Amino acid sequence: MIFYPAIDLKDGACVRLYKGDMDAATVFSDDPTAQALSFESGGAQWLHLVDLNGAFAGESRNGSAVEDILQAVMIPVQLGGGIRDMEMVDGWLSRGVARVILGTAAVRDPQFVQDAARAYPGQVAVGIDARGGKVAVSGWAETTDISAIDLAKRFEDAGVAAIIYTDIDRDGAMAGPNVAATAALANAVSVPVIASGGVSSVADLEALKNCGADLNGAISGRAVYDGKINLMEAVSLLAA
Repeated sequence: MIFYPAIDLKDGACVRLYKGDMDAATVFSDDPTAQALSFESGGAQWLHLVDLNGAFAGESRNGSAVEDILQAVMIPVQLGGGIRDMEMVDGWLSRGVARVILGTAAVRDPQFVQDAARAYPGQVAVGIDARGGKVAVSGWAETTDISAIDLAKRFEDAGVAAIIYTDIDRDGAMAGPNVAATAALANAVSVPVIASGGVSSVADLEALKNCGADLNGAISGRAVYDGKINLMEAVSLLAA
């Protein structure tokens, strides 16, 4: 498994939201590039970036911060937030993003996601963010009546690189991930699943590692910033 430290970008700063609420953002750093370099020097193998403003707007809003990070680090970066068409996929992959994450588009325009996955094998992930088991879109502002598992199954044979599953009610709450729901999703599809939302301790990482499903990795942000998770320890634990 891979440990993905998260950098969530809002108005050019590194923040963490509480349960997806943009008005409940805690700023952890006003220098995203320095934060990315810190994660890299601390042993991170990947970086997970999200343009929060972009997720709501449906277009890139923190592009300069992302580009600065891409130029500064050597490790691969996956990026989500507001990527809604092929031009944006082309643009970010050509600028050095290793993997784009398509979330709202997976619900609104599944054909686009399938086309992108075919055009860029191994470089397109689907972000499935759920509240109460139902998929939320547009920066989590709208909850649909589609279940996370049903949406994941739609991309079973599309060639997507991974599914990033976030339980919104756990995100930023430091209450632990929804291990059961994550395992159920991972066991329902053959696509690799990355756990996100509420990962706040080494014990949480151990629970995910031993959840009964073959997960690709886990994402955590706030716990790393707060020192609740030691980056090197997390990387080593999941890699073992």
